[in-house]
Formats: sequence, C-alpha cells, structure tokens
Amino acid sequence: MKSINPKDISTGELHGYLLGAIAPRPIAFASTIDKEGNVNLSPFSFFNVFGSNPPVLIFSPARRVRDNTTKHSLENVKEVKEVVINMVNYSMVEQMSLASTEYDKGVNEFVKAGLTEVGSTLVKPPRVAESPVAFECKVLQILPVGEEGGAANLIICEVVMVHVKEDVLDHDGKISPFKLDSVARMGGDWYCRANGNALFEIPKPIRNKGIGVDTIPTEIRNSAVLTGNNLGRLGNVEKLPSGDDIEAYSHNPVIQEYKVRFQNDPESYIFHLHEFAKEKLESGNIEEAWKILLQK
Repeated sequence: MKSINPKDISTGELHGYLLGAIAPRPIAFASTIDKEGNVNLSPFSFFNVFGSNPPVLIFSPARRVRDNTTKHSLENVKEVKEVVINMVNYSMVEQMSLASTEYDKGVNEFVKAGLTEVGSTLVKPPRVAESPVAFECKVLQILPVGEEGGAANLIICEVVMVHVKEDVLDHDGKISPFKLDSVARMGGDWYCRANGNALFEIPKPIRNKGIGVDTIPTEIRNSAVLTGNNLGRLGNVEKLPSGDDIEAYSHNPVIQEYKVRFQNDPESYIFHLHEFAKEKLESGNIEEAWKILLQK
C-alpha cells in the first residue's frame, strides 16, 4: 500500500489521485446566467445530492489548479443566484464534454455544443432539452474553501422544480437506470456508462436486520471459494433455514451426487458445495445458497 501525505506532493498530483480514486462521479451539467443575461453551460463532477427535505444539491466549480482562476459558472451564480442542474446520459456525453471547453466569457456553450435551450419554469437560466432530468435550483449559499488553485467553491442549491422525461420512467413511474443510461466521470479522460452488465441490485440492509458476517459458521466464513461480497450477501439474511428445510434440500440430485462422489474426500465435498452455493448466490438465490452451505 502506497501512503501519501497530501502536503508532500503537488496539487496537480493530488488532484490526479483524488479524481482517479473517487469515481465514478455524477455530473452536474450546470446552466447559469449572468446579470447581463449571458448564458453559460458547463459540467462539474464535484457534485451530488445531500438532502430531500429540503431537496439540496451541491456542486463545486473549484479554482483551476494550473493558474488559480475561477470559472464563469461561479461568477454567474454570484450575480444571479439560480442554476439548472441538467443530468447527463450517454446520448449527449460528447456534447457535454465539448461544453467544458474554456470559451471566453459571453460565449454560449449551448450553441457551441449544439444543445437546445428550453425556458425554465421558476428560474432564469434555461435547461438542456436533451437532458433526461433537469433540476431548477435556487442558490442558498456559496461556500469558498480556500483561496489557492484547486480550492473548492461549494454551491449549495435548493431544488424548486424537477423535469423528468417520461421515456426514462419504468411502469411504476420510477426512474429506470437502464432507460436513464447515465454517465459518470472517472479520472483523466475516462468516463463510465451506467448500463448493461454494469448495473446490479443489492438488497438494502435497512429492510431487514441481517445476521452479520460474524455469525456465519467459521468453515463457511473461511471458505476458499466464497468472496467478501458473497459473505456480505449471506450475512444479510434475518435467519438461517430451519433444520427441516436443510434436510429436505439434502435430496437435491446435485447434493446426492456430491455425497457419493466425495464420500472419501471431505475437502473436495466442501469445496464443491461452496462452488454450488456461490452460483446460487450470484443468481440471487440466497436462501438456497444457505441450504447448500449447511449440508453435512
């Protein structure tokens, strides 16, 4: 493990480590306007949601590392305390990237990037028509953290209106991650697309009080087959299968075949049981995996 004291390296080097490691990061495609009415559109990956009552988003147009200058978005929200945070999906990622070009003040990145302005409902800056979701916001506070290159400027915003394209909603009216097809920022020139096999579900522990990895029998916890993720999933059950359920499962043809094949090789028997359980775990059959692991 390489250990680094931030004070021992340059800001540029540290910036690279931070952005390379803290990823993927959601992108705030922020549209702002100055007091003269000039529109600016720029992406920021120092961004996230921080509350829902009131709904609060925070993004940070940090000071440029190379020359300590500030960005037009920061200057604009100081003049007009409103912003639209447009979310970015794969179909517009190249245009979003183009809008990050450091054009001169007064240049409209909507025009440069070939994106469409749509008038907002409650704020002055326009929103991006191509964006799947857009949040109209009032700026509550601008919090500078430092005055040197790389220093953050936290723009704390309250969402006052939300626009969601209906084609990203599922049959329950919720945003579908598959339909949203969002992108996120990695380090350097890299991005991440949240779709296909990149998406997976994990049952939230708040729905139940899991038994925990510490209560998993030692021979299972120290398995040569099961991973930390597998153990985490096993520890998320509220209770183990009953003895009757385990006994009933012992008649499964695979279990019967293992018992015969490995009757004189207990190590191989356990190994194959764990491999069988791992397959079930990774297909979402947690209860069945437990019934396999608890076979004698």
